[in-house]
Amino acid sequence: MDLSYERQIKSYARAGANIALVKYWGKKQEALKLPYNSSLSMTLDNLYTDTGMCFHSGEKDIFYLNGKRQAEEETEKVGVFLEMFRQLSGKRDRVFISSYNSFPTAAGLASSASGYAAMAAAAKQLYHLDIEDKDLSRLARRGSGSACRSLFGGFVMWHAGTDDESSYAEPLAEAEEYAMLILLLNSEKKAKPSTAGMKEVVEHSAYYPAWVEQAAADFREMKAAILAKDFSRIGQIAEANCLKMHATTWGSDRPFTYLQPASLEAMEIVRRFRRQGTEIYFTIDAGPNIKVFCRRKTLPEVMRQMSKYYEKDRMFPAYAGKGYQLKECEGFDQR
Repeated sequence: MDLSYERQIKSYARAGANIALVKYWGKKQEALKLPYNSSLSMTLDNLYTDTGMCFHSGEKDIFYLNGKRQAEEETEKVGVFLEMFRQLSGKRDRVFISSYNSFPTAAGLASSASGYAAMAAAAKQLYHLDIEDKDLSRLARRGSGSACRSLFGGFVMWHAGTDDESSYAEPLAEAEEYAMLILLLNSEKKAKPSTAGMKEVVEHSAYYPAWVEQAAADFREMKAAILAKDFSRIGQIAEANCLKMHATTWGSDRPFTYLQPASLEAMEIVRRFRRQGTEIYFTIDAGPNIKVFCRRKTLPEVMRQMSKYYEKDRMFPAYAGKGYQLKECEGFDQR
């Protein structure tokens, strides 16, 4: 890799992945990434994306991810995203982007959320844009819907809205009392990307209308549970919500699933822990990997018990993360 551009990087941002407790699943407007339902998530500290940027004199943007130059199709996608920042600033220069994820990419661990959130924050800094975080969340949403939530720390709400102006994210409450343990059951890139899965269920699942209605109710109940600091209710709603989301894939005219045998086994292990007196809950996004929601103070014990089933390199502990971070820098190399 040619490091000459990395040594010139002037803009740097970090954003954490977020795990939805009430899922975003399905778009009613593809170009603006407007969701059918509002969602609510928890930002994590130990799963994040670092992104550095600088201008360059070439005719096209250059995009590296984890030290590897990305194909033209992915680079053009990033270029379309950056066009919003070029229009706002009036600067037409092409950009060199280098991003590093601290966790597996495209494996159902919200790497696109932290990736586009970090990119949006770094672009705001590079283009010297004076915009509020609410409006930055609207821009991040255009890259990857759930990226709007990764700009903020703790528990975060994404209001579905009805148009570009009304679909944005904002923080709800701190999450310092809670933690998550990511069980990495399969680190490979998933066969059906989330965008394709959403489109499939919106157009072909008999269960999708019920999902939209129930997700709205889950959002209201989850918000109340978080504000009441009701750990048990938060976990119960999160488990039920993710299972209803996955039910939409089975209800498609062309059924599919993101779950694997190891996913079902891990879910049962979590239930077994609860029966034995350790109160933990699971949630799972569009992928096979399980996220275990627990109290912060019990995370070490949960890890100890889970080590009976999973190797250490398959467990990613995380506490509540902060909002995006900016840093002025001279050069950037996270390898």
